[in-house]
Amino acid sequence: MNAKKLLLILGCSAALMACGDKPAAGAAAPAASAPAPVAAVAAAPAPAAENAVGKKVYGSVCSMCHAANVAGAPKPGDKADWGPRIAQGKDTLYKHAVEGFTGAKGMMPPRGGGNALTDDELKAAVDYMVAQSL
Repeated sequence: MNAKKLLLILGCSAALMACGDKPAAGAAAPAASAPAPVAAVAAAPAPAAENAVGKKVYGSVCSMCHAANVAGAPKPGDKADWGPRIAQGKDTLYKHAVEGFTGAKGMMPPRGGGNALTDDELKAAVDYMVAQSL
C-alpha cells in the first residue's frame, strides 16, 4: 500500500472515530459506556423513501467516505461503481459492511468505522445506498 493511500485511510479512520456520541458542554455523560443505537430496524429492508434509519446512518457515518469516494468507497447513485457490487448480492454487501473488506478498488473498514452501530443499522445504510444506486 502506498504512503498516500495509507495516510488517506488513517485520516478517514481518525475522522470517523471523532464522530462518536459526545455530551454537550455542561451535560452529564451518559451512564452506559456504549452509545445508544440510532434506532430499531425492521427485519425486512424498507423502500428507499421509507428507510429513515438507513438515511440517518448514511448521513452521520457512511457519507464521510462514500460521498467523497474516499479509499474507493462508491458514491450512492453511481450505478457503474455500484452495479458489480450489487450483483454480488446483499448478503455479501452486508458482510463487507460488518466485517470490512479490501479489494482492487479500495477498502471498507469494519462497520465503516461506526463501531457502535448495530448490524441492522449497517444493513439499513447498505439498503439506503443500494436503493440510491439502482
